[in-house]
Amino acid sequence: MSDRKYRQPSYRDGEPPAREPKPRPGPPPDRSERPRGRGLGAPTESIFRCARCGESAPVGGAAAPGARCASCGADLHTCTNCSQFDSGARSECRAEIPARVSPKDRENRCELFEPRLRQEFAQEKTRPGSARSAFDALFDKL
Repeated sequence: MSDRKYRQPSYRDGEPPAREPKPRPGPPPDRSERPRGRGLGAPTESIFRCARCGESAPVGGAAAPGARCASCGADLHTCTNCSQFDSGARSECRAEIPARVSPKDRENRCELFEPRLRQEFAQEKTRPGSARSAFDALFDKL
């Protein structure tokens, strides 16, 4: 029996053998024309969505007091739809407010309200006879 626990080369031999980098053929690739990462460089748009159901709404309509979601009927001028809303902050608001507003999902008259905008991928305009539009049509009927 050997006194070594592991039999791999370079175990307890000090420094491992240095690896030489493999030479790459040709010039380095030019990555400037291609965006890196998922979605980087894709066209985006700012969208306001209802905090309760996720339905998109016009940004100007959401800022108006008394605005309601067309899908679920919830109030849109609420703390949960505001860009300053943070459940971890004091009074659940990043802005300095004199008193806590409660409940957060009901309409209020806060002057600091700014609609929470989200960056989403822009919808592609597909051709009527394309395979993509036929595939999407399968799920629209459900």
